[in-house]
Amino acid sequence: MDALRDFHVSFFAMRRLALFQWMTCLHPLCRTFPPSVRYRRSFLSELIRRQEALDGEYLDDLYEAFAEVIGEKEKNECYKSYILPSGDVVSLQESVAVISEGTTGLVTWEASQYLSEWALEHTQMFRGRSVLELGSGVGLVGVVICRCCSPSTFVFSDCHDSVLDKLRRNVELNGLTEPAVRVQPLDWTTVTEAQLKEAEPDVVIAADVVYDPDVVVVLVNLLSKILKCSSKKPDVFVCSTVRNQETYDNFKQQLETSGLCHHVIPGRRSHIFPSNSLSDIELIKVHT
Repeated sequence: MDALRDFHVSFFAMRRLALFQWMTCLHPLCRTFPPSVRYRRSFLSELIRRQEALDGEYLDDLYEAFAEVIGEKEKNECYKSYILPSGDVVSLQESVAVISEGTTGLVTWEASQYLSEWALEHTQMFRGRSVLELGSGVGLVGVVICRCCSPSTFVFSDCHDSVLDKLRRNVELNGLTEPAVRVQPLDWTTVTEAQLKEAEPDVVIAADVVYDPDVVVVLVNLLSKILKCSSKKPDVFVCSTVRNQETYDNFKQQLETSGLCHHVIPGRRSHIFPSNSLSDIELIKVHT
């Protein structure tokens, strides 16, 4: 009986592993939008180790996939895919390196995931409204909102040429088209009140833009212009990973000095996207 029980445990464990590999490394999504080579090597190595520990029959497809990725050259870019509660998928092309081409805007940061999850829980905040995103990066937040929250229009913005190129590709990759969705350059240091009045958003969002004392001054000045020159008095949300408490406190102090108020928005209730980050993340609403 013990031998039969052990056989059943091993058999079903092998079946689970076989199903797991087809749901991950051999899934059409991963074939079409492959993660980084280093990630796939590590993932397949761990999957093989677990299979071998079962002392069962080897799975040829798994070893073929590993041989394929072993011979693949590491690239500067990869894809990351985010599965939404609806089962729909957002796939983004990102840089493998955290800092690339002189910018940190070519990867998705933790606060972008946080703000995306919050938006999915508060779709009414965006439904039928015009949205302007500051510092869109590779586009996770905006793509999620456009796919799930039904805004009337959405403007992605950034100032770095490489980021804007990547952003345009990701917007197109996820089936978003003009005129409802636009990608445009926005330099915080030179934007005029006339340009902001022309945009007239109902909602303004930004994620992971509070990271440098010099940037904070420019950001607060921009938010002040947006709130004081718009007849709509838009809802403004800023989501930040608090990496440096002094910088973040300075951001809030600068808001107060500029005559702007803020209050903390309660956090998201669920974690939709996997993350290993232990950093503090805070979402605030900025208003006059």
